[in-house]
Amino acid sequence: MIEAIRDAHAVAMTRDDTVVVFGEDVGYFGGVFRCTKGLQAQFGKTRCFDAPINESGIVGAAIGMGANGLRPCVEIQFADYMYPAFDQIVSEAARLRHRSAGDFTAPLTIRMPFGGGIFGGQTHSQSPEALFTHVAGLTTVVPSNPYDAKGLLLASIEDDDPVIFLEAKRLYNGPFDGHHDRPVTPWSQHELSEVPEGHYTVPIGSAMVRRPGTAVTVLAYGTMVHVALAAAAASGVDAEVVDLRTLVPLDLDTVVASVEKTGRCVVVHEATLTSGFGAELCALVQEHAFYSLEAPIERVTGYDTPYPHAQEWVYFPGPDRIASAFARVLGA
Repeated sequence: MIEAIRDAHAVAMTRDDTVVVFGEDVGYFGGVFRCTKGLQAQFGKTRCFDAPINESGIVGAAIGMGANGLRPCVEIQFADYMYPAFDQIVSEAARLRHRSAGDFTAPLTIRMPFGGGIFGGQTHSQSPEALFTHVAGLTTVVPSNPYDAKGLLLASIEDDDPVIFLEAKRLYNGPFDGHHDRPVTPWSQHELSEVPEGHYTVPIGSAMVRRPGTAVTVLAYGTMVHVALAAAAASGVDAEVVDLRTLVPLDLDTVVASVEKTGRCVVVHEATLTSGFGAELCALVQEHAFYSLEAPIERVTGYDTPYPHAQEWVYFPGPDRIASAFARVLGA
């Protein structure tokens, strides 16, 4: 997935001279995860450059660039580090179009590696997506595979409003299924590793059914898509796994159609339970598909604690916990 993200940058920068890329260590070093490797050598130091360790400054500068005709794509090295920039994101970027009555926009993309599974502890493993989905004016995107990562990143860069682009760190090198004690499966062995050359986009606001089924709907995004698929395979439950891909705007039609078909729903995310995006999904399913539900909706999430380094796999919503949720909704 790293190569797909890097290629999306290169395609966007080749097609549009107003696209600039910057952040901590993204220039010469190519980013801590190497997602921008080679861009500075290819496009020069005015198009891809390093920024000081100042997240508020990175996002603030990007907002000003966007308002003046550029299309910045900036990297926050870990999503855990975005909090100093939160005021700029919420008070400025998300509101610029509205507060200026359309005179100015903020066409910027903010990339953030998020989630756990790499023993990053509580300061390198957070999943803060619900903080962004709560803010009107922001689009929130979470790809689960290389094909979507490239197509959605290109669509995000071309969007005229701010996009939060969350990249699951555990997926950079392969489709992690939650079994930490097994060898890593490389993307080269997965069908969605085939990424077309050149320009293409994946529509923002469009979910994808990764596994059709009739017994229960699983709503997931990022790493949890692959964990849910593993849970379905191991448990033998005919689960329909929906990869949301975009949290805001949400493809509610696909979600409702699936729940109306299966009559049951399990929501999965790595973030903490309380006020996580899963709560919004549960409310929407309850509102729009109530009469189709045959059992209460289940949530499988991280716990309401800081991400524990020593108990990583207790906290992580693995396939066994998802399979247990299947058993509960099917037994109701």
